[in-house]
This record gives sequence, structure tokens and C-alpha cells, in this order.
Amino acid sequence: MQKIDVVEVHAAPATSDNKLHVRLTEGWFQNLRRFISWPLLALFFGLVWVQHDGQPWLLFSFAQHKIILFGAAYSWFDLTILGGLMITGAFLLLVMAVAWGRVWCGFACPQSIWTWLFIRIEDITEGRARTRAREAGQPWTGNRLARRIAKHLLWLGLAACTAVTFTGYFIPVRELVTSAIHWQMSPAVLAWLAIMASLTYTNAGLVREKICLHACPYARIQAVMFDEHTRTVSYDQPRGEPRAHKRNAGSDTGDCVDCGLCVQVCPVGIDIRDGLQAACIDCGACIDACNQVMAKTHRPTGLIRFTSEALLQGKSSPLLRKRLVGYSAALLAAGSAVVYGFATTSDLHIAISRDRNALVTRLGENHICNNYRIKVEGYNPALAAVDVSVTGNGELELFGPKQINLAQDEGEWLGYRVCNYAATPGVTPLLFHFQAQDAAVEKETTFLANTF
Repeated sequence: MQKIDVVEVHAAPATSDNKLHVRLTEGWFQNLRRFISWPLLALFFGLVWVQHDGQPWLLFSFAQHKIILFGAAYSWFDLTILGGLMITGAFLLLVMAVAWGRVWCGFACPQSIWTWLFIRIEDITEGRARTRAREAGQPWTGNRLARRIAKHLLWLGLAACTAVTFTGYFIPVRELVTSAIHWQMSPAVLAWLAIMASLTYTNAGLVREKICLHACPYARIQAVMFDEHTRTVSYDQPRGEPRAHKRNAGSDTGDCVDCGLCVQVCPVGIDIRDGLQAACIDCGACIDACNQVMAKTHRPTGLIRFTSEALLQGKSSPLLRKRLVGYSAALLAAGSAVVYGFATTSDLHIAISRDRNALVTRLGENHICNNYRIKVEGYNPALAAVDVSVTGNGELELFGPKQINLAQDEGEWLGYRVCNYAATPGVTPLLFHFQAQDAAVEKETTFLANTF
């Protein structure tokens, strides 16, 4: 399968301050981006405050060793399911990359979403891109300094809100905000918030496009993932070349009027007319800007559009390809495994270990006792108590709490003794039974009768 070339073209800085001043534009793809990104922002900032029966709806609690997903509690031992969920997400990104390029980066990636938010704040406080570029090399004035300070204060405010919200998925956000208001926050949490706010401020406000080009692995793997049938933001070079301004256009010139708007609106500062580049995030801003120009000059839109190299060359582009089918099959398998994992989780987690200080106690010829330590963790708020029993070979008797109160003893190691009044020499299986309402767990261990 033929791969397409991905070139690296670094656009020159827009101004003498070595900074790209991105021009905001409107259009179908920008509306689509907002239609996707605004609900994601609402979910991010809103879900952290949602509670169910007094418990957060979504929480990764280190303190309780629990993962609460949409009201259902899981244990740390279910982290493998979350690992599978991440693998499923990775395969989804691969499928999207093969089919439509870096649309995730352009429409749903947090780095892109926050970058657009910061650009919008910059546009409101310091003026449009042309104004910012013109003022870049001029002496400072009081008004300009005030606008610059306002921008950075708003950036810091948004970064702080982002840090608090993100941390609220690991520490209940109401506790976090209350401790902050009363100045009772621990140094570790305070340091974490400062780090998260600084990273958000730096990534979305200061370095922006450098993250997409240098830090994001997606930029480096697209040359391997893409082929001639991948639909991505592309410039129709045969139609657009040779370029000429409208006043200099002739019968042999292309449709590109060389206005440069496609470069000015690009959040990573590239010129899509130079070909597919590693920094391109397929946000469609250049498409919207170019379509506006085409409409004003009474020319067909689509000079820049989502298309494939094969289609630009007049070839057919099949819907199903070997690579796309392969990644889709892997996505389906990984997703099925995750669904199965969630369906087979238990509300109880049991850990059993032997008491190394007193493994075996002989009280008579056939009267032998083994000592165990048991820890019970419940992951359903409805579970209040767990009944404990034991079965095995011989005449068994269990000594220890027959019922474990999860409110008091959850996560604590409790001592148990199992005595067999008709023990036979050797190692025999022993089965502990744990019952809590509809949740039942059986844990197998061994009974030792010959360790002397």
C-alpha cells in the first residue's frame, strides 16, 4: 500500500516577537469544532460536581482505593479494565488516523481545545491578530500593558480552574474547594495544583503549536499511518497553481489568489499549500478561510478540502482497505474485552494470607488449626456487612468474625483460625465463602496438616 509523503515545513514567525498571531475565522468546520468541543468542556467542568447518593459520580480515589465510574464503584484491581479502555481508545485513534487523518487533534484533543480558548481570550483582550502583530514591535503604552496583564490574568484564571477541576477527579472537588477556601490544603495537593495550572498555562498559552509538532506522538506516526486514500486537509494544487492575485489573474492562472489567509488562521502556523505537514492538526480553519475567499471571488469552494491524494489525482478511493479493516477488527476486539471486563467485575475483593507468626497449631492427634489473615473491601455503597464461612475436608470450625462490618473493618486485616477436628495428613483444599446481599465471592486456599 502506497504511503504519502509528510514534509516538515516550519512557517516563519508572524511578527518580530517570534510568535504566531492566529487569526480567528468562521465557517462550517469551525462550527463543527465548537459543536464537539463545547460539550466536552461542559462534561469536563461539570461531571466533577455531579453526585449520586452522596458520592461523586466520577472519582479515582487514592485514599479509598476505589474507582467510581458513573455511580458504580470498582477496585484498584480493575485498573486492567481501564488499561483496556485506553488500548481501545488508542485503536480508535489509529482507525481515525488511517481514515481521516488527525481529526482528533483538530476537533477533540484537549491541547487544541484549550489552545483555542486561550487564543479567544487573547483576541478579546489584546485585539485581533492584525492588531497584535502590528503592536508587536512598537513601544509599550499603558493601555497595551493593561490589556496584556488582563490577558495573562484570564489565562491564569482558566488554568487554575482547569487544575482544580482535573484534581477534583482524584480528590472530591467539594472537599478540595472547601480546604482551599479555609486555607487547609496540604502542601502536596497545593504543589500538584500549581504544577497542573502551570502546565495548562504554558501548553495552551505560551508554546501552543510546539506541543502539536514536537511533543505529540501523533505528529510523528502519521507518516506511517497515512496512505494515498487517507482523507485529510489538502490543497488542490493542480486547480490552485499558478497562484496570482485577482488583479493579476490571467487565463493561465489557478484559483489561488495568494491571499495568505490559510496561513494566518492556522493554529500551528503552516502553509497547507506546501503539502501535508507533520504539524497539521486537520482543524479545517484553512478550509473555512479559503472557502470564504472563493465565495467572494465567485469561484468554486473546495480549493482546500478534506480529501485524499488518490482523489486529487482522479483515482477511486475504496471505503474498505486492509489496514483500516485490520485496525477496526482490533478496535472491536479490544472494545469487546473491555465490555466483558466491566460485566464480570465483583463488588467484593478478598485477600487471604497465612499468619506467618503461627502457621499451624496442633491441639491433638487429629485436631489441627491453621491461622489466616483476611482483608475484605467492598465496592458497592449498598453493601453493609459480609458473612464469612468455610468448607473443606474434615470437621471444620471457623474462629473469628462471622460477619464483617464494612463501615468499620473494610480494608483491615482480620485474624481467623480454622480448626479441623478430623484432619488427615497432607495439604487439603480449603474454601472461604463471603456473602453480602447479592454479592458472593469464594476464595480458595489450603489447609496444612503435615508441617511438623
